Amino acid sequence: MKNRGNLDNSTAELIERLPSLDRDRLGTLWRENFGKSPQPGLRRELMLPILAFRIQEQAYGGLKPEVQARLREIAAFLKPQSRHANEARNRFRAGTRIVREWQGKTYEVLISIHGYEFQGETYKSLSPIANKITGTRWSGPVFFGTKRKEAS
Repeated sequence: MKNRGNLDNSTAELIERLPSLDRDRLGTLWRENFGKSPQPGLRRELMLPILAFRIQEQAYGGLKPEVQARLREIAAFLKPQSRHANEARNRFRAGTRIVREWQGKTYEVLISIHGYEFQGETYKSLSPIANKITGTRWSGPVFFGTKRKEAS
């Protein structure tokens, strides 16, 4: 049986050193721990906590299968159901705030698991909110700038 004290110390020391390592060394650690290279655009400040978690997971064990299954259930429950693939709720997390300035006034919409919250009311889409703000018929995703651009 391994000496947990040594395992704990070496794991803790490696995690403490992560911020001081250069990008090449972080890439090597990533490959050792995930079996593939990190995405080229992955920022260093995101690599560090992901690597730290994975190193601890490898050293001490990961989540139990029943916990993983429960987390998947929760994630599926929280995933917004929309008939529109372009819907902002499918692309942004609950808790995201969409801010739009219109005629000198700033408006803020909160994306929640239930829809879009605006001035104490919840809406199923952005369009009625855009209509309420402007007084005219608008596409909500266009008004708030959340519409995906078509590939050229």
